[in-house]
Amino acid sequence: MKKGVHPENYRLVAFKDMSNDVVFITRSCANTKETIEVDGVEYPVVKVEISDSSHPFYTGKMKLVDTAGRVDKFYQRYKKNK
Repeated sequence: MKKGVHPENYRLVAFKDMSNDVVFITRSCANTKETIEVDGVEYPVVKVEISDSSHPFYTGKMKLVDTAGRVDKFYQRYKKNK
C-alpha cells in the first residue's frame, strides 16, 4: 500500500445497525468515543440507523424505521386542513 494515502486514524471500526443490532467491521477513519467487543476484540463503534441488513431495497421488506419522529413531523406539517 502506498505510504501517506490514508489518514493516521484509518483503522478497523465496528458499525452497528441500531434497527436490528447487526454489527459489521470495516476500515474507517470515523471519529467515535464508544467501543464494542466483537469476538473478544474491542473496536471503536459507529451507530447507524439503517444499513444493508435493514434497508428495504436490500431486504425486500417494506418497514418503517423512524427513530427521530421525522415521519410524524412530516404528517403533521402536511396534513390536510379540514
